[in-house]
Parts: sequence; structure tokens; C-alpha cells
Amino acid sequence: MDKKNINGAGVPVNSADDSGIILDVRDLVVHYVLEDETVEAVNGISFSLKKSRTIGLVGETGAGKTTTALSILNIVPNPPGVIVSGEINVCDNDILRLSESELDKIRGKDVAMIFQDPMTSLNPVINVGDQIAESVYLHENVSKAKAFERAVEMLELVGIPGVRAREYPHQFSGGMKQRVVIAIALACNPRVLIADEPTTALDVTIQAQVLDMMNDLKEQIGTALVMITHDLGVVAKICDDVAVMYAGRIVETGTVEEVFESTKHPYTEGLFNSLPDVENVKAPLIPIPGLMPDPTKLPEGCSFAPRCQYAVEACSAARPEDRFFGGTHSVKCNRYDEPGFLLKRWGG
Repeated sequence: MDKKNINGAGVPVNSADDSGIILDVRDLVVHYVLEDETVEAVNGISFSLKKSRTIGLVGETGAGKTTTALSILNIVPNPPGVIVSGEINVCDNDILRLSESELDKIRGKDVAMIFQDPMTSLNPVINVGDQIAESVYLHENVSKAKAFERAVEMLELVGIPGVRAREYPHQFSGGMKQRVVIAIALACNPRVLIADEPTTALDVTIQAQVLDMMNDLKEQIGTALVMITHDLGVVAKICDDVAVMYAGRIVETGTVEEVFESTKHPYTEGLFNSLPDVENVKAPLIPIPGLMPDPTKLPEGCSFAPRCQYAVEACSAARPEDRFFGGTHSVKCNRYDEPGFLLKRWGG
């Protein structure tokens, strides 16, 4: 099969009509052009998503996850952000070729986003009910009164009493603010929902409640979910597929089972090795040595090579492309071209 017709998850790319794909990102490149340098934030990523499926985008800070999310809504701040090339299709809409007025009809309706920090995502001088109702009023062709009724229903759906709709953000806890942000994003039943680290600022108990709620709502509404997180535990709990990002590229992708049970990329291996061992709490953590590369001066070859315990001289010479391992599992690593490298790596 021609790899040009395969998406980042290693599966054939078709139109939404015959495949059920409602989000399709292909060869996306995003730069931040500054006065003296250019930050290469996203460097040719591709992935797709079907109804009721969840994909987790994971990686260190600076990997390009949030820029990818902003690109899907075409809200990368410009200047300095520039979507250099690529295609983004949401529900048969070519996002990068729509006018601002056309995008306004799609944002919040077909695709919505839960932003990273609930403390700064809400307007402090508008009550939460009106903030939820605004999207309903704009997209659903209903009166303001009906839109507010819908806002009350959404609050109750996310576990907040509807009588609190007239209250302001400062009257809510951090976890409840996050629920309000989720209610805003889900108010118009979007077909694609992007959640940018929605549980980072929450304590563990509230994290679990929010994740359970999002999973339940996804099943009820049939929404496709893009979950952006640093937490591999969150990915294991809520995601069907996972894409591991490093230096603006997807370096490993597949189903959660494929990536978690048969990890192939050294970077993914490093992420797992950095996790505490619950069966041996005294075991030392094994951090990944070094730092992410400077995005203004990315290496010509593999960006992870300077930190990789398996790197050889050839790794710095050529940028790796996808190697496929059956199913939907693919990895960007040049060393898998070597006969027997997989066996040598695992001591076979």
C-alpha cells in the first residue's frame, strides 16, 4: 500500500462519507515567525478521528500539542503564528480555506475546545449561565431565554445545580470552573471536542470525576475527542488511540493497547520509564536525559537522537519516516531499518 495514502495512525485515509472520519489532519506545518528567528512548532503531523473515538496527544511541554489544537479551530495567534501548509478537515469543512464568518458558524457547533486553564478561560464579569448560553444563542437560532434554559440544563449535566447559573466564576471552586468550561464546550453538542489538559489544575479526586463525566458525555453525544495531556494514566483511562509528539512531530502512534503494550519508540519508552513504579515505591525514577531541542534550530536528522540511548551516527543524518508494525501501529525511528534491531533492543 502506498504510504502517501496512509494517515499518521497507519490506516488508509478516505473521505468522511465512506470512512466515518470527522476530523482529518494531514501534513500540518505551523511556525511562529519572530523578528530574528522562526519557531518550528508543528512539523508535518497527520492523524484522523472517527465518531465516538478519543485520541490522546501526549509529550513534553513544547512538543506542539496545543498549537495543533489551536490549528484545528484556525485560531493560531497571527502574528506571529503562521499555518505554513497542510489540510484540516472537520465534518467535511476545509478549515484552512474558510472565511472568518464561515469559521464562526463552525466553532462551538461542529468543533469546540476546552481550554487549558479554567481560571483564565471564563469572563469574570459575566455570570456562568450567560457564558454558556452565548454559544447556544449564536448557533441554535433560539431566543436568549431558551438559550439560558439550555445553559441551566448543561450545568446540571456536568454536576452543578442549575440554580447557580446566575453566579459568577469567582464563586466556584477550581473543579467547578472546569466543569463550567466543559459545559460551554458541549453546549451545542459539537461533533469534535478538543480538551487541552483539562485536568492539569485539578486535584486527583476531581480529575477522576471530570474524566468520567467527559467519557460519559462522549458516549451519550457521540462526540469525537482529542485529549491533550502529559499524563499517560489519563490516556490509559479515556483514550482509544494515542499519538506521541516530540519536537512538533508524531513519533509513535497506534491504539492504546499497541503503544502501551508494545512500545517501539525510544522517546515513548523514556516517558514510561519516568513514571513511578506503584509496586516498588522506593525504585528510582529514570528520567530522559537532556532537554527538548531548540525549536528554532531543530536537528537535520532525528530530533530525539541527542537524548536517545540507541542513537548511532546515522540517526543524525536523516529525518526518520514512519515504520509500520501491523494494525495501526507506526513509529518514526531509522534504526528499525536495521535487520534484527528490534530483537537486539529487547535483548533477543
